Amino acid sequence: MDPEIWQWIWLAATGVFVLGELAMAGSFFLLPFGVGTAVATVLAFSNVSESLQWVAFIVVSVASLAALRPLSKKLDSQEGAAKVGSTRLIGEIGIVTKDLGADLTENGSIQIGREEWPAETENMEHVPTGTRVKVTHIEGTRLVVEKV
Repeated sequence: MDPEIWQWIWLAATGVFVLGELAMAGSFFLLPFGVGTAVATVLAFSNVSESLQWVAFIVVSVASLAALRPLSKKLDSQEGAAKVGSTRLIGEIGIVTKDLGADLTENGSIQIGREEWPAETENMEHVPTGTRVKVTHIEGTRLVVEKV
């Protein structure tokens, strides 16, 4: 194979790995290979032998992978599950706007931020208006809360 063709192969591979990293969910899986192919590209344009290009690609890719893996694990551990809909309210603190309890004629509710939600306590205890509560979980359309 023509040695000049490796310049373009390495360059194309660099683009594929870097664009693949940008398009993929997750942290730093393809980037180390992109770094390795970038080094091999520079060597190919410098007319270094193909075998040295391959060695550089492998060594730099493995070193980059080893260097980026701890950072990737740290970033992944900091990410929590995305909270959407009403599940985003779990753990939030709110204020009772209508008394909560079993013997009331109206359903109770709480306010979190600017939103008002129907709510109840786990054991249906009475909680008066103005009490601070924390959302523990959700049952149907009602927030289940406990006193703070």
